[in-house]
Amino acid sequence: MHTRLYITSAVLLALVSACATSPLGRSQLSLVSDEEMAQVGGQAFQQIAQKTPVIGSGTEARYVTCVANAVTHELPGNSNWEVKVFKSDEINAFALPGGHIGVYTGLLKVATTQDQLATVIGHEVSHVLARHSAERYSQQMATGIGSEVIGLVTGVDPSVFNAAGGVLLLRFSRTQESEADLLGLDLMSRAGFDPNGAITLWQNMARAAKGDKPPELLSTHPSDETRISALQARLPQDLPVYEQARKNGKRPQCS
Repeated sequence: MHTRLYITSAVLLALVSACATSPLGRSQLSLVSDEEMAQVGGQAFQQIAQKTPVIGSGTEARYVTCVANAVTHELPGNSNWEVKVFKSDEINAFALPGGHIGVYTGLLKVATTQDQLATVIGHEVSHVLARHSAERYSQQMATGIGSEVIGLVTGVDPSVFNAAGGVLLLRFSRTQESEADLLGLDLMSRAGFDPNGAITLWQNMARAAKGDKPPELLSTHPSDETRISALQARLPQDLPVYEQARKNGKRPQCS
């Protein structure tokens, strides 16, 4: 009995000490370092590049790199990000810890302007900026120590957990997606991209989802109406940021 109590107390202390805060002020669980996530991100990016044809030059590669560089220039530290364009009809893009961005050519049929593409890249980069991958990984690690202990720390009723913690992870995923939407809008506006393009982009995504298979980018995401409404509510905050960026000479010309 005493041994179990000591172990539970130690686990609780570890979880409490692993609390972090997202850029929007949300509490996060963080059991893995940025260095560890960067290593994992780099390995994953290499694996994707080995399995999917990469467009290393030409108009599409220059265009995507132009938009990505303008967006990432606004990040803290202004580090160089590796950008690859993958030849695939998949309507998707991603960013990985360690500074890696991947864009599938299928996305360019839906994100038809530089502002719309900046919306997606800003969204994906914001997942990294907010340490969402580390959070998801930490959540998966935490499910291994028992739902009762997690419930004590988080205040969540243990009954919401299934064997793999899938219910909790799905809910967090939607929260993270909404967070990345807003952070991405802030980021693209600072880079001089018109935030109104975000509304058009997600309207395009909603139309694309009417087909037999929705874009991968929309899986587990908030509803189209919820997402667009939240972005519209954020516009009054980001339009002045965009206008100031333009006055400061940030006028991306990616085509």
